[in-house]
Amino acid sequence: MHDRGPLGQTLAQQDGTMLNALRADLAIIKERDPAARGTFEILFCYPGLHALTLHRISHRLWRVAPLPARLLSQVGRWLTGIEIHPGARIGRGVFIDHGMGVVIGETAVVGNNCLLYQGVTLGGTGKAHGKRHPTLAENVVIGAGAKVLGAIEVGANTRIGAGSVVLRDVAPDSTVVGVPGRVVHQSGVRVNPLAHSALPDTEARVIRNLMERIDALETELTRTQDCLRNLAEGKPLEEPCRAAAAQNLMDREILEFLGDNPGTTN
Repeated sequence: MHDRGPLGQTLAQQDGTMLNALRADLAIIKERDPAARGTFEILFCYPGLHALTLHRISHRLWRVAPLPARLLSQVGRWLTGIEIHPGARIGRGVFIDHGMGVVIGETAVVGNNCLLYQGVTLGGTGKAHGKRHPTLAENVVIGAGAKVLGAIEVGANTRIGAGSVVLRDVAPDSTVVGVPGRVVHQSGVRVNPLAHSALPDTEARVIRNLMERIDALETELTRTQDCLRNLAEGKPLEEPCRAAAAQNLMDREILEFLGDNPGTTN
């Protein structure tokens, strides 16, 4: 089943020749992998390139001979450790770095210049037929071990942190981390696909905010107890008793991290 949306139409127009696709794949590897020392090394030592090349052949076969296409995709899986269903649509300049354990489902769509690391899954949910796998726009970066599940759309220039589980649509120019994945940054600035160290540690920030908030509340509680004790003993108050601080920005950040409904996990 082929994607009929704008991105799917764009990919269909850019199918071109195998040679052009190979050139684009080689160019993106040279651009994004500082370990790549030359064309021959990439051609013979990069399983992601091998998997994509075999996929482009199996994808063309899928349209006319599904069984041979599946058999070829299995050969690619055995050789590279990367499983790409022949029905998946993949653009040019896609780089699967290392790649072991990558799984791309039948109705997945991967836009141009996307970067996937080892252990990434573009999977489906449930047993429904039709479009059931993700659609990635251009220049999406997915970190090692991340899972993007369901017929969702991930906008252009988005980064998904390693180990994240994404179950909802993601707007363009976003940074997503966590389980389930949460958008922690969004802007109109194109991301650097290799800047993995720039991903924020959302959990650590929320825990730090909680600790600071608990400390502030304990201080207010101690002050209130002192006020009540002085009143009971008939002592004059050195300063007016103050109520506990109202909800502050840190509280809102914590609630945003928990989601719209803290009682759910979606």
